[in-house]
Amino acid sequence: MEPRQIREGYLVKKGTLLNSWKAVWVVLSEDGVEFYKKKTDSSPKGMIPLKGATLISPCQDFGKRMLVFKITTGKKQDHFFQASHVEEREFWVKDMKRAITCLEGGKKFARKSTRRSIRLPDKVNLTELYTLMKDQDDGVKELKLEQENRVFNHCFTGATVVEWLISKEKSRNKAEALMLATGLLNEGFLQPAGDLSKEGAESGEQSVFLDQTTALYYFADSGFFCEGYSSDEDVLLKQEFRGNIVKQGCLLKQGHKRKNWKVRKFILRDDPAFVHYYDPTKGDDPLGSIHLRGSVITAVEHVPDAKKYDIDGNLFEIITSDETHYFLQAATVEERKEWIKAIQAVSKSGK
Repeated sequence: MEPRQIREGYLVKKGTLLNSWKAVWVVLSEDGVEFYKKKTDSSPKGMIPLKGATLISPCQDFGKRMLVFKITTGKKQDHFFQASHVEEREFWVKDMKRAITCLEGGKKFARKSTRRSIRLPDKVNLTELYTLMKDQDDGVKELKLEQENRVFNHCFTGATVVEWLISKEKSRNKAEALMLATGLLNEGFLQPAGDLSKEGAESGEQSVFLDQTTALYYFADSGFFCEGYSSDEDVLLKQEFRGNIVKQGCLLKQGHKRKNWKVRKFILRDDPAFVHYYDPTKGDDPLGSIHLRGSVITAVEHVPDAKKYDIDGNLFEIITSDETHYFLQAATVEERKEWIKAIQAVSKSGK
């Protein structure tokens, strides 16, 4: 029986022989990690067995590369991967650690069973509860909070979640509210943002949700982003960099001159409405930007001059107000929908 796929997507990987970093398509299964030069390749460039492996995150061996994690195999071979943002790294690391733990125990991969571990009643629908919490008018309000020289966008405190659950009569007291919040945390609906909440989430076999004003959390599919304070010079950067980060991640982008396709890291900002794209293997300077005010964003099935790359599905196009065309490809149908929805919202509301 073939091992089940757990997670897949773009990551940047350090070469095993040369000191070079390249974007690759990565597939995590129950017993290993495969990486491909392109998503459409039928055979992987390599496979990393997870049995007996250890994982370190964050890995701080590479100076300015802040989003690196390291897998060391049972034969003491090191493999280094870099994510495009913090949340993405933590999703990969969490699933990889769980896969390693399941292999050690001779079990099939399974994320922690919330209902068994905290005795969550069968009648509780966490998906429905999560939808109510995200309601724009009556849900938990997402805020920009400052803590320890960092700014946390689109997040909220643990105390806020507990208060909301009680005030909306989803729980009778704090004990029940904490049980529900812990269930949402274990099932991945809520994610820890700051150091304190992360310590609680990673403490032992059972994650702990903290009912504290200093414990920060965010919705799993929100535009959460954490950033440090900027220097006086940074504050004077171009106007286009001043908007809040709404969404970020890797997409394939078609070049305008050669019409070839390359993996790029995209960061979507609102007010002003810009999306910047970067080489994910290099520094923080963008390769370019797209002003989204007045743009048209649509899903497409065909891209002109796409012969140089095996392009298949999940395509979308941005046509700017000055009629410049950008063709992009998401990894999945759902990811394409998310990007189109986010860009359309920013293009209408941002300056």
